[in-house]
Amino acid sequence: MRPILAGQPVRAGLVALALLLSAGCTSHSADAPPPTIEPAQAAVSPPVTVTPTGEIRQLPGRAEAAVFDPATATLAVLSPAPEGRSTLSLVTGNRPVRDVALAPAATALAPDGHGAILAATRGGYVRVDIATAKADKIEVDGAADTVFTAIALRADGRPVLGSSDGALYTLGDDHTVSVRLKIFARVDSLVTQGNTAVVLDRGQTSVTAVNPDGTKAAQALRAGEGATTMAADARGRVLVADTRGDELLVFGTDPLIMRQRYPVPAAPYGLAGSAQLAWVSQTAANTVIGYDLSTGIPVEKVRYRTVQQPNSLAYDDKTDTLYVVSGSGAGVQVIHDAAGRR
Repeated sequence: MRPILAGQPVRAGLVALALLLSAGCTSHSADAPPPTIEPAQAAVSPPVTVTPTGEIRQLPGRAEAAVFDPATATLAVLSPAPEGRSTLSLVTGNRPVRDVALAPAATALAPDGHGAILAATRGGYVRVDIATAKADKIEVDGAADTVFTAIALRADGRPVLGSSDGALYTLGDDHTVSVRLKIFARVDSLVTQGNTAVVLDRGQTSVTAVNPDGTKAAQALRAGEGATTMAADARGRVLVADTRGDELLVFGTDPLIMRQRYPVPAAPYGLAGSAQLAWVSQTAANTVIGYDLSTGIPVEKVRYRTVQQPNSLAYDDKTDTLYVVSGSGAGVQVIHDAAGRR
């Protein structure tokens, strides 16, 4: 069975969605590409008119992704570079920013929890040692021409990668493919909770939980009207920004179920999960909001003005530091004591 499909128009009713689900289970649809919609995108942010909270650190280029590595207290920011390359900027405390050149261009990031950043790319992924700023390319067996668009690590340490042609690769070790599951239009984002991988497909605006064996979709759900980004938190939740529908969606993964759905206007896009708050950026308003999810409905606790185009968020639970990374070249905003817990 295919993941839940998104047809036209975007605001399809429940009856239409049920018909799509029924069609997805027939043998006739098994070899057909899944129907898709035009993927949603972040809003083009207006100029900043209010001084952003915290301090601003300048970075090269227009950031495309950012992750925080707690083992080294380092923020890693991915930006495009000329000639089909990327730049990975490593920000550790007040030390000078260290830039690592990646070739070919990388598309997504994940910390490995042991002092390295993994970056998905064509043919495999790059492991960047944060201490030495050294990058090593790891080729995935039989995937030399595959464009990998998403990457995550399971609790057992096995990498999972998603591709632009809609396949999920669960690796048996650093480079050997254990299972390849091709049921998506495209794998745009990956997170894990334990050994369960969750896939976000923007074209189908769906989230899909894959069984720990990596062999089939355990559950799949429609994710609003135009889901764009996804993040996991320390409490086992998966956060999804429905940018087109102006909502924050909160899923549980055992089984996959939508537990909370809350309106967030102004094109929500950037996400970061934490033990205390869920962080969501509003790209049409240059704002970031911290929501408490513990009561069963998101409750706004803090709100900050941000740099222009706050497309990427990362959070350091240990020091209560929120990083807001600009997609327009305005650098990274560092907000200390962001949740106000001290």
